[in-house]
Amino acid sequence: KKVLLEELAYGNIHIKNDDGTIGWKEEAPFDRIIVTAASADIPAPLAEQLCDGGKLILPLGDNYSQVLTVVEKKGGVLKYNQLCGCVFVPLIGKYSGRPR
Repeated sequence: KKVLLEELAYGNIHIKNDDGTIGWKEEAPFDRIIVTAASADIPAPLAEQLCDGGKLILPLGDNYSQVLTVVEKKGGVLKYNQLCGCVFVPLIGKYSGRPR
């Protein structure tokens, strides 16, 4: 994967294959985080690793119906903006609320 990105002349890209619900503490804080699987709530490590003024987008809801949501962190407080209904696969991992 990284070789292809280098061949396409993309720079400043780091790849980690791991449980996405734990984030990437060593590279935090993040300005933007995109989650491409549905969760009932934001995994706590991702909220912690989002910088002040940062935004996180993810589908929030149950296994069959979610709302694509943009979450912005301001002064340590998370503000939610619901965009539209959607259906994504369930998020799994340590902080997903579901078994791995």
